[in-house]
Amino acid sequence: MTISVMSSTAQVFRFATVFGEMCLAWEGTTADPRVMRIFLPKDAVAVRVPSSPIISPAVAELGARIQAFLAGEAPVFDLGILALDHCRDFQRQVLLAEAAIPRGWVSTYGRIAAHLGVPSASRAVGNALAQNPFPIAIPCHRAVRANGALGGYQGGLALKHSLLTTEGLTFDAQGRVLLTQVWY
Repeated sequence: MTISVMSSTAQVFRFATVFGEMCLAWEGTTADPRVMRIFLPKDAVAVRVPSSPIISPAVAELGARIQAFLAGEAPVFDLGILALDHCRDFQRQVLLAEAAIPRGWVSTYGRIAAHLGVPSASRAVGNALAQNPFPIAIPCHRAVRANGALGGYQGGLALKHSLLTTEGLTFDAQGRVLLTQVWY
């Protein structure tokens, strides 16, 4: 089955994770695929859409790396398979800055904005991350508010908390990340 993603028709690869089923929407050939979107378990599409009969080894490998990441491992993600060129320039800059934040670290929306040369754009950074089409591969869960509060996450705050905990981050009694490992 195919679905409409970002104005294109994409194939779907479904896979199980410790947090529930996910799917990758991709287009191109099996030898040269481009992932258009990663759907987290919370997304209705991940629940309703069956896998396509066509399987790309590179897409299956991305799914395996996401599974490993969600199981607590530290795989390296190849961003070259992601259709970042479908993102607007500012969002692409934000996503690449976010992708550079190492496992076990966080940054704040404001610090990311300052890193990009637009220190007053913390809200725009948050909006760009809220629309991240590639969660997990581009770890938008590593961005938090200036006071360590989680902010938002398209997979839900419980998943964001779990991901950060798995990466070794700690929280205060109010559920805020202790800002001891801050990038940028």
